[in-house]
Amino acid sequence: MSVRQGSNIAPTARARSLVHRHPREVSLQTALDAVADPVRRAIIRELAGQPDWTRACGTFDLPVSKATRSHHFAVLREAGLIEQRDEGARRFNRLRRPEFDAEFPGMLDLILDERRPAE
Repeated sequence: MSVRQGSNIAPTARARSLVHRHPREVSLQTALDAVADPVRRAIIRELAGQPDWTRACGTFDLPVSKATRSHHFAVLREAGLIEQRDEGARRFNRLRRPEFDAEFPGMLDLILDERRPAE
């Protein structure tokens, strides 16, 4: 893995463990499985409403444990829906909307337009 552009610091072991799959490498079933969970859809909706790289994993208000939260982010990353990068102790996220829309047109629109049940 190369040194991050503009930096003389090599990525940490934690950063090297990140596997980012391009949506074109993902099957339809993998994409559907990733968006089937309501917690993951909530993450997608929150990222869609924010500029890239402004949301760290720990800033999402999710009704799950830290370990489960990490699992959800890993599923989204492995399905090509998000990209992550580490900055210090924080891991920031980007929704890969253009890339995902090119492979699965309309899927993210359905998620973002999903009606939430009345509380």
